[in-house]
Amino acid sequence: MRILYVITSLRRGGAEKLVAQLSMTMREREHSVDVALFDGVETTYKKELEQAGFKVFSFSEEGSVYSPKMLFKLLPLIKKYDIVHTHNASPQLYGALAKWLSFGGKTKLIYTEHNTTNRRRNMAWFRAIDRWAYNRYSKIICISEKAYTNLAEYLKGCKAEIVTIKNGADISALKAAAPNVELREGAGRYVIVMVAAFRPQKDQDTLIKALALLPKDYTLWLVGDGERRVELEALAENFEVAGRVKFWGVRDDVPTLLKSADVVAFSSHYEGLSLSSIEGMAVGKPFVASDVDGLREIVEGAGVLIKEGDAEGFAAQIKELCTNGEYARQIALACEARAAEYDFSKMAEEYNNLYMSLK
Repeated sequence: MRILYVITSLRRGGAEKLVAQLSMTMREREHSVDVALFDGVETTYKKELEQAGFKVFSFSEEGSVYSPKMLFKLLPLIKKYDIVHTHNASPQLYGALAKWLSFGGKTKLIYTEHNTTNRRRNMAWFRAIDRWAYNRYSKIICISEKAYTNLAEYLKGCKAEIVTIKNGADISALKAAAPNVELREGAGRYVIVMVAAFRPQKDQDTLIKALALLPKDYTLWLVGDGERRVELEALAENFEVAGRVKFWGVRDDVPTLLKSADVVAFSSHYEGLSLSSIEGMAVGKPFVASDVDGLREIVEGAGVLIKEGDAEGFAAQIKELCTNGEYARQIALACEARAAEYDFSKMAEEYNNLYMSLK
């Protein structure tokens, strides 16, 4: 089948990683795959796809991803594919508009919902637009049961068919990664790591505040980048822990960084089903996370859940995990077992079966 993935960009993030991985996997299954980016900024994922021979359409390298230009660049493409699979809000809306305006013929639209909520759902006036757009889709995929429940409630009465395909990670590669002692040079005795983009949805703030409550031989590694980096750097200064917070930026050796830490943490306000969390639970380290939608589903009963924004709770559990070896070992083993339930190969098979069902 001819498949076009449409996403805002291929910057680092769960949706972006999913598109890059699915592109590779679906081509292995003899589908013809191209990718369209509303924001075509150069990134590692984009370069990897281009070097592998994929056609990547870059609509723009600057400006709003909601610019009408995106719609008119998508319009000529839509009829060329059997499936147009969109990710993120603006491609979802413009994918629906493009199919409608182009009388999209046999092209099937699919959308993956990557979060349990979003800002649009709080705008009463936007609900009618959302319902119209979702109704243009043959399938809507939610990446977790909670994402499914919340979307089904929001779209109550909508004709769109909603299914769940849980996110997955390359578990075997994560387990095979080795720690790098050199990465810890200059760090304290104990290292906590969080891997996530610096976006309003994430809550690195609470971990910075938790670090201020821990002894000075604790170090926090923040892996990622984004619009809130300057704000987070200022927060570390204000809490007098700037010398103990390492901002790694975007990295290609995330499994090694995870393996090199003592505790993997994930503080957030909400998630869909966090790939970073699955990866963090797969590397044999104890995992502690916010008790919020999209994290609770995968962490509960395996890792440690802390009330959203509770810096004292995070600090207490991190200290216990770093100093109580048997407790940390039990949590790490439970996390590894839970992560094994979210293997990428299973997820990819479900996506392929869904595509084939639309032939």
